[in-house]
Amino acid sequence: MALVAHLCLANCLLLLPLFAVVFAADIDAYGSRSGLKKPKLQGDQSLLSTDIGIQGVIYCKSGSKLVPLQGARARVTCLAVDKRGYETAPFCILSRPTDANGYFLATLSPSEVEDDWKLTHCKAFLEPSPSETCKVPTDVNKGITGALLSSYRLSKDKRMKWFSVGPFVYTE
Repeated sequence: MALVAHLCLANCLLLLPLFAVVFAADIDAYGSRSGLKKPKLQGDQSLLSTDIGIQGVIYCKSGSKLVPLQGARARVTCLAVDKRGYETAPFCILSRPTDANGYFLATLSPSEVEDDWKLTHCKAFLEPSPSETCKVPTDVNKGITGALLSSYRLSKDKRMKWFSVGPFVYTE
């Protein structure tokens, strides 16, 4: 009897990490359970009713100086709801590499997203640095935890929503 109880306890302890993995796998990048929430959208509240552009600058902090970091990228992670109103799995886009001024740009158009999906919110994050000497990301302006895309300006032709984030910063 003691041996049976011992084996049962050992098997339960072996299965416990599996339960943690299963439950953790169901939690998305924003800390909520994917597919279980039904966000309330009012009217056409989608971020993606037009093309969107996400822009910003990435610097390397060297001592007390901020130097533009060429070749760095930002990642934009978005959540959407499907045509039934349920959250989809998060998806990501990468910006183009920064130019000599540290400027980055990422764009997303409705044609790049599944039919009938509406973006509910997006966050911008730092990607790994291209520099060997300036590769430690900081959370300045939420470069690590994610800068929420909230306010935007419309282009003159009203075809694109422009979001600005950052500046983001790496250190040596």
